[in-house]
Amino acid sequence: ASPCASVNRVLLVLLVLLVCLLLHSTLLRASSRPKLSARVPSGRVSEAEPVVPVVICASEERIGATMAVINSVYSNTDASVFFYIVTLRDASLIIKRIRCGGITYKILEFNPMVLKGKVKPDSSRPELLHPLNFVRFYLPLLDIKHKRVIYLDDDVIVQGDIKDLFNMKLKPGHAAAFSTDCDLPSTHEMVRSIGMQTTYMGFLDYRKEEVRDLGIDPRDCSFNPGVFVADVSEWKKQKITKQLEKWMEENFRTNIYSSAMAGGVATPPMLIVFHDKYTTLDPLWHVRHMGWSPDARYSERFLEEAHLLHWNGPFKPWHYPAVHLDLWERWFIPDPSRKFSLVRPKSNS
Repeated sequence: ASPCASVNRVLLVLLVLLVCLLLHSTLLRASSRPKLSARVPSGRVSEAEPVVPVVICASEERIGATMAVINSVYSNTDASVFFYIVTLRDASLIIKRIRCGGITYKILEFNPMVLKGKVKPDSSRPELLHPLNFVRFYLPLLDIKHKRVIYLDDDVIVQGDIKDLFNMKLKPGHAAAFSTDCDLPSTHEMVRSIGMQTTYMGFLDYRKEEVRDLGIDPRDCSFNPGVFVADVSEWKKQKITKQLEKWMEENFRTNIYSSAMAGGVATPPMLIVFHDKYTTLDPLWHVRHMGWSPDARYSERFLEEAHLLHWNGPFKPWHYPAVHLDLWERWFIPDPSRKFSLVRPKSNS
């Protein structure tokens, strides 16, 4: 063989070895990072597989938050998860361009006109008046093909296996399961330290006759509707959406609650309609109030045991200051369009 042929063979062997090393390195990196990495076309999950349907909203200004939730859900389960991503028309095109590798999903557009005459302007926390905040009221009006769904706010992170939450038993006649605000003794000290409300008194104006006529004890435990399991068929049967709209319209006329109160304007109608008519979630499936203070923290040991973390409140984990940022940031996927970016303190180095 000629010297040139020998050199070519050596170069070929080196090239093959280099490709193998690059492939090995890529696989190692893939195994150590969140699973969402490459785009897979959306579609329907096989009917033969058990499917966990998850409803989550995606506003244009908080796309990165939604993707972090999806990443945490997808990365912590071997179940087939189907995501219903609900958005407004302006944001739907942006979402379609985002890389959603490995997940099956459907983008649904929410029409904010259904809220006309039901939500009045309120300047105390204007973000709570975003139309997507009320999507949870209208589950039967969305193009959802599943009889049971999980609803998640976009400021949560899932650490447990989502199929365990989905498979919980709802009591007969109950359309939903929530986590009561009096359910977790280990959180009581932190909740008291930030002045968070845990009863109906903190959400409804008991000076109003319409509220007193409900016959609800103001000391009854409230619940947070940012995470819940819903039986869509039972929801339709009981006309839950119509009941919620009734109280939204009542508040529009007589102001029986407002966003100045603890839970904003999306929580009180749910509290009224579901009073004594909901199944209780395992409290570790909704560890919340993490966004109510920039410095009140849970113990690390407790957070390790939690299945779901919720930064409800004004101090979101993609902003600064906020607490337990590392637990949220591990699921964050940088937005290629840079419309969503983290706010972090500048390094002194």
